[in-house]
Amino acid sequence: MDRSERFEHGMTILEKVDGEGGQRVVESLGDVSPELGHQVVAWAFGDMYDRPQLPPRDRQLVTLGVLTALGGCEIELDVHINAALNVGLTPTEISEALLHSAVYCGMPRAINATLVAKRVFAERGLPPVRNSGDRPASD
Repeated sequence: MDRSERFEHGMTILEKVDGEGGQRVVESLGDVSPELGHQVVAWAFGDMYDRPQLPPRDRQLVTLGVLTALGGCEIELDVHINAALNVGLTPTEISEALLHSAVYCGMPRAINATLVAKRVFAERGLPPVRNSGDRPASD
């Protein structure tokens, strides 16, 4: 594929996964680094996200874990929490992934990511997540 075909292919994948949020990120780069916007679309989505070896929902779990661990990625977390919902993850699964990340990257980063998830869930009109840590009593 040539440069413009890679971009168009990437836009198709970006729209499926991230929807409007991803498009807004790319547009926001247009007047400062249009090439970075192009690479996000052509490489990250057209080449990487479209690889068949890992389903989109699993890619989003990896992405949420990495963004949480990095810290300071609240804008990207907003986009990718929405994307995780778009590709079939439930709010409970997303919350559990962010909780699990606390073991490896610490409470402050997991809390920051979880507060982004709270905002996204509210914006989408999703009900609160119930505590899934309760286990039934054993016999």
